[in-house]
Amino acid sequence: MARVFSGIQPSGDLHLGNLLGALVNWVNHQEEHEAVYCIVDLHALTLPKDPEELRSSTLELAQLLMAVGLDPDKCTLFVQSHVPEHSQLAWLMECTVSYGELSRMTAFKDKSDRSEFISAGLFTYPALQAADILLYDTDLVPVGDDQRQHIEITRDIAERFNHRFGETFVVPEHVIPPAGARIMDLQHPERKMSKSQHSVNGTINVLENPDSVRKKIKRAVTDSDGEIRFDFESKAGVSNLLSILGAAKGDSPEEVAKSFERYGDLKSAAADAVVDLLLPIQERYADLQSDPAETRRLLQAGAEKAQEVASRTLTRAQQNCGLLQA
Repeated sequence: MARVFSGIQPSGDLHLGNLLGALVNWVNHQEEHEAVYCIVDLHALTLPKDPEELRSSTLELAQLLMAVGLDPDKCTLFVQSHVPEHSQLAWLMECTVSYGELSRMTAFKDKSDRSEFISAGLFTYPALQAADILLYDTDLVPVGDDQRQHIEITRDIAERFNHRFGETFVVPEHVIPPAGARIMDLQHPERKMSKSQHSVNGTINVLENPDSVRKKIKRAVTDSDGEIRFDFESKAGVSNLLSILGAAKGDSPEEVAKSFERYGDLKSAAADAVVDLLLPIQERYADLQSDPAETRRLLQAGAEKAQEVASRTLTRAQQNCGLLQA
């Protein structure tokens, strides 16, 4: 089987867009591939974080990922900082990538424009991300098109290292994941539901209570012409509701549109479907929260499993680039 790698930061609340747009694919990948999933807490440090908040959010995210359906018996699930090879290989990646390449990364430009303090780690972020991916001889990195630049620079780093020092890394392929739902902000349907650009009334969190879910969907922006059809160009709000309902039910938004004539009925059906989707996840999450020691045990087991692969890759890279082995 091909090896797949994906990572997620423990920052911000997990929301419906994360769930329907990405995590449902993660759950499927663990059935189809050798899947490696990493909670990238080191990446979270690129912007200032409260230490206790980072610790608790890392544990909570692990519990949420398992509640969503990631099974530690089927995938490798671990915390990035628990595998020190990530930081060690990142330095070799920083010495392989150029200043010019890093300065052209659009994510750095976007985040640095929104921050008073710009850390060096934010600038060298792509080198650590390359280490994350290359440590596991990753074949496939399923990310949206907005992350394509990060995978391209990872490929460039791997190819340059291999050219200089001999075959060391598997050069990963960027693949667009199976069509995940395109979930937009309920109040600003022209933009994606987002952790970084948080809109309180436009975002539904995975742990949101049912009454709040229903209220937000009831108040979702639509339009005034009264026609229900899937057309994001001219009917973004209505199309977003159709996407949400379709993804929650496992149907296409075009097919869902045939069942409704009134916006109110569409909103009610979307709210019911989202509540039905989230409640079992919330129940499993509550069970996991009751035993944090078990979550820590599972994460430690995942880190040990990950380190078996990571240590071999790091040793190979160190030997090939000329570091004297102890």
